[in-house]
Amino acid sequence: MSAHLLDRKAKRTAAGLALHPQITLQLGRVHEACGPARRSFATWLAGQTQGPVLWISPAWEPGQLNPDGMMPFVDPGRFIFVHPTRAEDILWCLEEALRSGAIPLIIGDLPGAPSLTPVRRMHLAAEQGGTLGRAPLGLLLTPGDGGAQGVETRWHMAANHTQEARRWTLTRRRARALPPVTWQATQTKPRAGLNLQRTATDEVST
Repeated sequence: MSAHLLDRKAKRTAAGLALHPQITLQLGRVHEACGPARRSFATWLAGQTQGPVLWISPAWEPGQLNPDGMMPFVDPGRFIFVHPTRAEDILWCLEEALRSGAIPLIIGDLPGAPSLTPVRRMHLAAEQGGTLGRAPLGLLLTPGDGGAQGVETRWHMAANHTQEARRWTLTRRRARALPPVTWQATQTKPRAGLNLQRTATDEVST
C-alpha cells in the first residue's frame, strides 16, 4: 500500500503537455475528448508532441482517419493504426500500450464511454509506463457528450468554421480543481496549432 501511495504522489507531480498557455494535459494520465470534432482535437494534440502516435480504433467502424484531413495538424506518417476486431481487445490494447512506455501518445477512438474500472487500469498502466522513460499520455475519443468515468480531464470540441477561418468551439468540461471553460479556437495556417480566445461569458466570470 505504501508503494502505491508513493506512486500516486509521483504521478501528481508528473510533467504536462502544453497545448496552449491556458491548456496543459498531465502526462501519465488518461484524458477524454468528445463532441463532433473530437478527432480534430486528437490530431491537434498529436501535432504538439514528438515521436510516434498509436491510434486504436474498432475494425468494424466504417469511418477511419483521412490523411488529407490530418495534414493541417500533423504528419500522418507518424501514426501507427491498430484495428482490433473484438470490443474487449480495444481497451486491452490501450492498457498494454500505455504500460509499455514505448509510445508517448496513445489514442483510443472508442465506440462508447468506458466505465470506471478500465479507466483506472489505464491510469495505473500509464504510471507504470512512466517508470520506463517519459510518462505517456492517453486520450480516449468518445461519441456524443462522452462520459468516461475517472478521466483526468474531459474536452468537447465542435466545428464552427467561417468562410474566413477554420474555427472550433472548445470546452473544458471536466478537470480536477479547475472550472469549466469555453474557448473559440482558430487555425490561421497549417501546423501552426490553434489560437484560443475565451468566450465573453468566461471572461466576465473570471
